[in-house]
Amino acid sequence: MAKRLQEHLNSTYVELASRLRPKNAARKIVAYVESYDDVFFWRSVLQDFETDRLRFEVMLPSRRTLSKGKKAALMNQLGPSLGDFMIACVDADYDYLMQGATQISRTLLASPYILHTYAYAIENYQCYAPALHTACVMSTLNDRDILSIEAFMEQYSIIIWPLFVWSIWAHKYGHASIYSITDFTQTITFHDINPWHPENVLEHLRTRVNKQIGWLQRKFPKAKDTYLKLRKSLQEELDIRPAETYLYIQGHALMDGVVLPLLNPVCNILRREREKEISQLALHGQQKQNELSSYRHSQSPIDLMLRKGTTFKESAPYQKLRKDIERLTEKIGKKVPNAPAA
Repeated sequence: MAKRLQEHLNSTYVELASRLRPKNAARKIVAYVESYDDVFFWRSVLQDFETDRLRFEVMLPSRRTLSKGKKAALMNQLGPSLGDFMIACVDADYDYLMQGATQISRTLLASPYILHTYAYAIENYQCYAPALHTACVMSTLNDRDILSIEAFMEQYSIIIWPLFVWSIWAHKYGHASIYSITDFTQTITFHDINPWHPENVLEHLRTRVNKQIGWLQRKFPKAKDTYLKLRKSLQEELDIRPAETYLYIQGHALMDGVVLPLLNPVCNILRREREKEISQLALHGQQKQNELSSYRHSQSPIDLMLRKGTTFKESAPYQKLRKDIERLTEKIGKKVPNAPAA
């Protein structure tokens, strides 16, 4: 019986069913995303643009398989479909910065039904510098400044900027096999940092970056003109700010090789300070144990707090994404009878 019912669930049936919906029902926009982690991020973004006539449903690329990833999301039939709309919401990766130099970059830029992050990936938004101190407070329940995290990320970005341009150059001009994203990220990541002396890490980073730049200049002695042209284009046409380079590097490398190695020791210090304070203020042993237990149960992992942040909506790349969503909802809204302006 179930099999016979499934045989009749064809496109004609779905189309007829869609016609039975009330004319004033909200139009659904199905948003295909790359992976499980993307579902919450894109829901937190798209819900700001829902109205009584437009609503979003965020889902993985396929209902029939476990296929995930950018290509799987983009392979869906996007645009109007049986009264609804299908869109893809993906990480920009380097494709936005390629500005049409590759096929996937051209697809990303040309389709009105593809939304992309502008920042490299959702992890870059989760690591938005102005939000990092707050994430530490949420994790440790201690609001003391150990170091200026925002200033550290700015200095980090300025140091890696010229090498970042080289990384984009290598991909744009067909030299990714010689200088890959992995080569770039291995140079700009670190695993140990003393929060009391972060300048040491920055100085070592500067040395590694300069060494890598010297190697690239020797490897590609004729690249100067195209390099300078690309650098100018990134800054003036795409509004990539050297002090915010971290937003455009590989997201996993940023999270695992920069931000967490920076925040984990900071949070450890803040937790120890709070526990020391409890030990000193407790009137007796039982109160000390109760307070320590309560405090430890109230803490949260820093990586979880990073994923919950929404301060990234103040960032420059997000403002571009916001405008894209506004244009999309306005375009779709006009196709809905009596739909209010988005």
